[in-house]
Amino acid sequence: MRYSTKLSDSIHILSYIYLFSTNDLSSKAISESIQTNPASVRRLMTKLREADLLKTTPGMANPKLNRSPEKITLYDIYEAVEGGTKLFHVNPHTNMNCPAGANIQKVLESKYENIQLAAEKQLAKETLADVISELRELGNF
Repeated sequence: MRYSTKLSDSIHILSYIYLFSTNDLSSKAISESIQTNPASVRRLMTKLREADLLKTTPGMANPKLNRSPEKITLYDIYEAVEGGTKLFHVNPHTNMNCPAGANIQKVLESKYENIQLAAEKQLAKETLADVISELRELGNF
């Protein structure tokens, strides 16, 4: 099963830009921290810029946060890069001739929607500043 790392990579990008604002902020440098390719970093940075979370200048490696870390929630970042993607998905190929298979989708859709709403509510409470603070506690910044 594949899962998306767009949210964690985007939080990493924004944190890196804030913490290393005087260093090399090229997509190559950031990609080395994430251990992905620069094109992936650029795609995420484009989404973050389109969501008004990041300022970039074409041809220059000087991205900046468009708001203070205290005003960027993890939900803002989630919406920017996942854009409504649900956390859990119901298997649409169940056996409709089986009482469990015929009803499991309806039951799980309701449960998953409640979990989605709770996760989004929690993401809205957490900020980029919270992440940066914990990174500072754990690292040598």
